[in-house]
Amino acid sequence: MSAQTKDFYKILGVSEKADTDEIRKAYRKLAKKFHPDANQGDENAAERFKAIGEAYGVLSNPEKRKQYDQMRKFGAFGMGGRTRGAGPQRPGAGRPGPGGAPGDGAQGFSFDDLGGLGDIFSSIFDRGRRGGADSPRSTGPQKGPDTELSAEISFKLAVQGGKLNLKVPITESCATCGGSGARPGTRLARCEECTGSGTVSFGQGGFAVNRPCPACGGRGRIPEAACTSCAGTGSVRQTRTLQVKVPAGVESGDRIRISGQGERGMNGGPPGDIILTFQVQPHRFFRREGLDVHVTVPINVAQATLGSRIRVRTVGGKHVVLRVPPGTQSGTRFRVRGQGISKGERTGDQFVEVRVDIPAELSDSEREAMEAFARSAELRY
Repeated sequence: MSAQTKDFYKILGVSEKADTDEIRKAYRKLAKKFHPDANQGDENAAERFKAIGEAYGVLSNPEKRKQYDQMRKFGAFGMGGRTRGAGPQRPGAGRPGPGGAPGDGAQGFSFDDLGGLGDIFSSIFDRGRRGGADSPRSTGPQKGPDTELSAEISFKLAVQGGKLNLKVPITESCATCGGSGARPGTRLARCEECTGSGTVSFGQGGFAVNRPCPACGGRGRIPEAACTSCAGTGSVRQTRTLQVKVPAGVESGDRIRISGQGERGMNGGPPGDIILTFQVQPHRFFRREGLDVHVTVPINVAQATLGSRIRVRTVGGKHVVLRVPPGTQSGTRFRVRGQGISKGERTGDQFVEVRVDIPAELSDSEREAMEAFARSAELRY
């Protein structure tokens, strides 16, 4: 695959100003058209399918897309040459010699010489990790990337804590081929694109970028016949169910880290973590403000006028008896100490606001009683 074809915008057939929806629609259309299951035995379709996935992986990620656009400005995806199987460029190669004569042309400058800027550029090609697959840092075990998820939980579970069954989309080794990418009964052969090194080098105008080989995914070997279950990638997306412990007192926006349950590591490295953010559903009766709980309880005119005792449910599932003094006005609030939400060593209070309900209709006896009350009130005033 030539350097020109690494223009991800051209691969997806979208403009440089395309928004996220346009990019997603273009990807879905092309992925459906070139999916290996729909093009059995068509190696060109399989290659195109890989390129489409690679392009979408960069352009659908705002940060990677920004970095990729910076690379395009530097001309890294233009008409420059490419060296198969090339490793990291030799520092200083191609720099002007005596008299200012240039050295090795396209290989005269390596992104290794750019320090932090080189790390930014190389991060585009190794899915966000510092140091590309061609870097010595990537040869050893690497921890898998973290996975960020959001879970909507009930008000009760957030207050009391408990267990949550969480469905996690994860990349697993293909069970059919054992992660090799080869159809069972076939073997792996050396990748001719990178001559088995797993890396290729792109260069133009004094710049050189080493990146994982797009043909073999950086493995240096390709299957003679691709596994039909994973299309030769060696991995599949699956959904795993985890039981997560929800701490008591969590609220919307709180996050917990679940160690070792993220994406699998590389070269025998440990898996990443899951970072879970909670979103708490509202409750029809309780309202939360920090660790305090607020409720509104209706009372009738007689209860407000004469006073009464009312039973109020607490967030902990208990009931407390609240004394409403005579002459209580609608909107009056009462504090019930220690009946709020507990979090660690702290516990909030519950606030009860009474609302005096005015009846819309009265029976004859009720009307007579209200008229008598009204006449006595007129005498007082």
